[in-house]
Amino acid sequence: MLILASASPRRRAILEQLGVEFTVEPADVEELERGEPREVVVENALRKARARARPGARVLGADTEVVLDGEVLGKPAGPAEAEAVLRRLSGREHEVMTGIAVCEDGVESTDLAVTRVRFRALEQEDLDWYVASDEWRGLAGGYAIQARGAALVESIDGDYFNVVGLPVAALLRLVPGLLRR
Repeated sequence: MLILASASPRRRAILEQLGVEFTVEPADVEELERGEPREVVVENALRKARARARPGARVLGADTEVVLDGEVLGKPAGPAEAEAVLRRLSGREHEVMTGIAVCEDGVESTDLAVTRVRFRALEQEDLDWYVASDEWRGLAGGYAIQARGAALVESIDGDYFNVVGLPVAALLRLVPGLLRR
């Protein structure tokens, strides 16, 4: 059985969609907020997995960030910040990076997924509509591609599930027999 060291409903939904048996044990850890984005997401995923690691358990940690011009954008703190982030993403390509880590019986494995997402050029009414939805709350980059945020996206290059919050291809590379358990 897999332990998901995350409270993310999106990660739970992806694992459920795959038919994976798991339990949820969110990890309350101090996350890195600065540094090289690829290193930050992998380190944060490792911290989460390590926080719930114990003998006989397979623990999955994950961390997703939206990166624009090498800068981690984080989660907007309020409506004005959400609008500012979305305005920066408007008409541009950014990267969604997710680090994943698995700890099992003292062995740690990590992987990283990067998906390029291009936003369409957003008008003020688009921004007003999306910010008013409150969907951006608690989300890296301030949007949810699997919900109303889909209206902001022009195209993606890479794993869609990575943008949602858990890269399926990377997870299956890391835990090849996951679907057969």
